[in-house]
Amino acid sequence: MSVTALIASLTPEQFPVYVYDLAALRTHAAAVRAALPERVELYYAAKANPEPEILAALGPAVDGYEVSSGGELAHVRAAVPDHPLAFGGPGKTPAEIAAALRLGVRRWHVESEHELRLLAALADGPVDVLLRANLPVTDGSLDTVPLAMGGRPTSFGLDPALVSRCVQLLAEPGFERLRLAGVHAHLASGLAAEAQLAVAEQVVAWSVALAERHGITLAEVNVGGGMAVDYADPAARFDWTAFGAGLAKLLDRHPGLTLRIEPGRALTSYCGHYATEVLDVKQSHGEDFAIVRGGTHHLRTPATRGHDQPFGVLPVADWPHPWERPAVTTGRVTVAGQLCTPKDVLAAGVPVAELRAGDRVVFAMAGAYAWNISHHEFLMHPRPGFHFLG
Repeated sequence: MSVTALIASLTPEQFPVYVYDLAALRTHAAAVRAALPERVELYYAAKANPEPEILAALGPAVDGYEVSSGGELAHVRAAVPDHPLAFGGPGKTPAEIAAALRLGVRRWHVESEHELRLLAALADGPVDVLLRANLPVTDGSLDTVPLAMGGRPTSFGLDPALVSRCVQLLAEPGFERLRLAGVHAHLASGLAAEAQLAVAEQVVAWSVALAERHGITLAEVNVGGGMAVDYADPAARFDWTAFGAGLAKLLDRHPGLTLRIEPGRALTSYCGHYATEVLDVKQSHGEDFAIVRGGTHHLRTPATRGHDQPFGVLPVADWPHPWERPAVTTGRVTVAGQLCTPKDVLAAGVPVAELRAGDRVVFAMAGAYAWNISHHEFLMHPRPGFHFLG
């Protein structure tokens, strides 16, 4: 059954729903993997969408999964038990570190000297450490990105001046179980392929210089994720072919080095759909508003990123009431949810040929940072249904 056929078959009371096209996800992930050089490891950032079916569908294409909390750790380990995990994220607690070690996590993104000391004190066997560095970026690549985690004062990673201190610590007594594998530098989200390559080149150059200063060999440099996803133009996708070719040239200059990337949104956003029913259409000060079941408590992404979630309309012919059917009259509509806040908007003032109460709206690109980051319990509306196709 297709996504559209499934949505058309549901009754009004079954909305809202998330529908994930797993076949499309597997095809996309395989194409991404095929575009990357052999010496590039592909990890999936589970925070983007941790649904077990999503994690399993990605399994054949990825080398592992990146988790960022004790909860994600336990969840992902149970969903895909045979894949390697990397533990990242700021603010790891001693209990989370101990739990990850018990579950056999041996690859760590260390965010601070204190965290490095905690890991050394708790480690019961060999552990590979990547020092997360908040590196300066001098070419303006991060000036306009939607989210920046580096290149400026942030809570993420180590200040560049402190990375050397941690390198020195790893050579001291008490740190024997920790092996410095490399550098991690996830600096931003929302970079196109050319900008992503420029950042990767700067990260690798800085990491190689660090290794030369300390007389050590780095096996790996993790250049992070954050590949651009354009919600205004769903057809404009990240150029994985160009990115892979650029990484291949970068690796040619550094024999023996492995690169790792950790995309999340760019892998799963396109496979997800959030479908719902129009409850009402009304006019306010000359503008049309469609009120739908659900809202940003199910799909928070457009509110947090300040974009219009792309959608299509599935018309429904039946109108069971004796009064006139409310409909959009201006050719433009703001799609709002059921919450008692003016911020509950999924798309604002966008063109639409026809939209009536009772019709169905299908939001595209809802496969990442959607349900899992939303404020589910506000007003205690029902949770959406979930369907996995293919």
